[in-house]
Amino acid sequence: MKENYNNLFKEEVSSFNKKHSILLHSCCAPCSSHVISVLNIFFDITVLYYNPNISPIEEYNKRKEEQIRFINELNCNIKIMDCDYDNDIYEECIRGLENEKEGGARCLKCFTLRLEKTAKMAHDNNFDYFCTTLTVSPYKNSQVINTIGRELMDKYKVKWLYSDFKKEDGYKHSIVLSKQYGLYRQDYCGCIYSIRNKIDD
Repeated sequence: MKENYNNLFKEEVSSFNKKHSILLHSCCAPCSSHVISVLNIFFDITVLYYNPNISPIEEYNKRKEEQIRFINELNCNIKIMDCDYDNDIYEECIRGLENEKEGGARCLKCFTLRLEKTAKMAHDNNFDYFCTTLTVSPYKNSQVINTIGRELMDKYKVKWLYSDFKKEDGYKHSIVLSKQYGLYRQDYCGCIYSIRNKIDD
């Protein structure tokens, strides 16, 4: 039986009597919009922009700049941590899986790479929790993402915040917020292989 990660999220935050610190991995500004609106009630948020899968670099920079612009426009004391591009690390990580379909083994490696970076930085910088915006997307498997997060919680000894942010119309809310803030909404996941799959569809 599958876990209800939205219920697990609610159970976790219902016990809070103060705000906790969280390092939130964000894939892009549109996905972060709804997630930040939910988390900001319970957490002091620092957004981590670590997405070495995105190609080409011009697209990477465009998405990063849009993430920074959105956070600045929110004007609610959210911090942002940036990272090196690291596309060579991503390519090495998924070597041999280039022809996998979207959502398969290549994506699993990609999720793990980005979440492990988040977990390590959360541990090294003494955050109470780490999490990701990835579960807001209807195209991402929340079961897979939360399983990775749980394993990294055990490895790095920092709490993983279970989530399924697409629930309760979370994805629809992200579209509303994207329009409200005029956010750039990309038409492919990020890697060159997802561009290829978009063309093939």
